[in-house]
Amino acid sequence: MMVIDDKKMAKVATSFQIPVKPQILTDLQRLLDTAEPDIDKIAVLISNDVGLSSSILKLVNSPFYGMKRKSSKIKQAVMMLGLETISGLISALLLKSAFKGTSSISLERFWDDSLDVANAMAFVAQRVKNKMSVDILYTIGLFQNCGIPLLAQKFDDYKDILIEANSSGVNSIQLEEENYQTNHAVLGYYVASSWHLPKEICELILRHHEIAFLSKISGNKEQLAFATLKVADNLVERVKRRCDSPDWIQSQRDALNVLGLSVSDYEDLKDEYVELFE
Repeated sequence: MMVIDDKKMAKVATSFQIPVKPQILTDLQRLLDTAEPDIDKIAVLISNDVGLSSSILKLVNSPFYGMKRKSSKIKQAVMMLGLETISGLISALLLKSAFKGTSSISLERFWDDSLDVANAMAFVAQRVKNKMSVDILYTIGLFQNCGIPLLAQKFDDYKDILIEANSSGVNSIQLEEENYQTNHAVLGYYVASSWHLPKEICELILRHHEIAFLSKISGNKEQLAFATLKVADNLVERVKRRCDSPDWIQSQRDALNVLGLSVSDYEDLKDEYVELFE
């Protein structure tokens, strides 16, 4: 199990340019922390950011969210999804715009993949009814690899590390540690913590390549979220690159067991996702 200590955190803080938590998140949290949050004030706060509000409406109305009726106004979206869901969506969307500057990988492609995984997690959760809130799953999907842009912006050879990891069919954690003495899970944990995401999300980001987390099936929320992530990850890899994700061979059996899916169930799920994605 990966352990975070003060020494590791100090190195991250001094060696990497961590995106600053946007003011709108602070303002939103202040409104949410009141005894009776005012939906009108929350809707106005979100609507004042045209780009953010349009992105939220686009996501809410996408087939991955499975809403029974379309939403055309932010207040409508807030009432339909709930305050926690909207808060999670805003955090996820603002993260994407927080990374700017040169990079050794295509950040546009990276965020497209992250968005696809987040949407796939919502899709899986709706189909298997694992009782996880969509906002938590969506946030995990988008934040899970948010340490990768930090590495790509700092190291010119980072793309080579990813190519080597992909060609050998392994995740990049080990290669990152060997070359940079840190990895994207640790950096992602730091970003999520800096943005004051819920502790369980931060912990899952830190552990999202620890396959052993699935081996002792407990059915708790963290394990359900982890299993959902592994399935969603693989769905996206299959539909976009016609290959399995690096973790899938080791995690497939336990991930499906945690979600109560047979191999046949998974194949049906994959076929439905492919049709929806296309």
